[in-house]
Amino acid sequence: MSDAQYDVVIIGGGPAGMTAGLYASRAKLKTVLIEKGLMGGQMMTTTTVENWPGYPGGIGGPELMMRFQEHCVEFGLETDYGTIEKVIDNGATKTVVVDGKEVTCKAIIVATGAVPRKLGAEGEAALVGKGISYCATCDGAFFREVPIAVIGGGDTAVEEAIFLTRFASKVTLVHRRDELRATKILQERAIANEKIEIAWDSVIDSLESNNMGLTGAVLKNVKTGETSSIPLEGMFVAVGVTPTTGFLDGLVETTEDGYIKAGEDTKTSVAGIFAAGDNRTTILRQVSTAVGDGAVAALMSERHIGDLEHQAK
Repeated sequence: MSDAQYDVVIIGGGPAGMTAGLYASRAKLKTVLIEKGLMGGQMMTTTTVENWPGYPGGIGGPELMMRFQEHCVEFGLETDYGTIEKVIDNGATKTVVVDGKEVTCKAIIVATGAVPRKLGAEGEAALVGKGISYCATCDGAFFREVPIAVIGGGDTAVEEAIFLTRFASKVTLVHRRDELRATKILQERAIANEKIEIAWDSVIDSLESNNMGLTGAVLKNVKTGETSSIPLEGMFVAVGVTPTTGFLDGLVETTEDGYIKAGEDTKTSVAGIFAAGDNRTTILRQVSTAVGDGAVAALMSERHIGDLEHQAK
């Protein structure tokens, strides 16, 4: 970062963060967006975005995010990389500690999204990269003509199961309930796919492996208690996400599972700190809602800074 003094610091470079950066920069606010990983966030691992308006047939996640970034830069958004260690509320100003360096600003937009939740099965950690993955689009091609499983029943799980039929010989969709939570169109596609078998009312009881990696899993029926073993060489876990908010360390109010308490105005419990995207309390987490949050957060930041300037007169 060329300057440690900013109007707005945006934490997170996904759709919400980049949209906030676009709007804030366009409003002539000195803004920096800080991302710890890949600019574009989880969208960089999404093969096709089917529900982004204006792109019949869909658009690749990486392509869409590159367009986002180009648009942001056009209005002068500064971007940088680093890990946020701490956020300090000084009242009229805020301090963001990035890799040991302090950055001062008047408003912060937290757009850090969420990360995939772990299954919690014994031996899971040791098998990551040896059969277990949390990203089908990242690793699906490694599992050609072998049996695999997807754990979960929501949109992500069903989308991944369908995608993985391009490679796998068979996909077992393991879901703990007797009906999927995914949207109807995705359910219909999965049920109609000959390569997908759904294990209803089931959970992973244990994992089987050898020196090479995952070899299978034992499924347990939650209603009958019966167990059955299935051969697997790959397992993709899609059982939800955990919001990336730990670095706030209780600074703003959150739910028990870590989501930032913020309404449609993106305001948190601390004046001058706003939450946008998948890390805040909301009924829908999609690219379109993240983009909306980013725009609102930038507007609210602009208003907050204007109020500070008015009070200082």
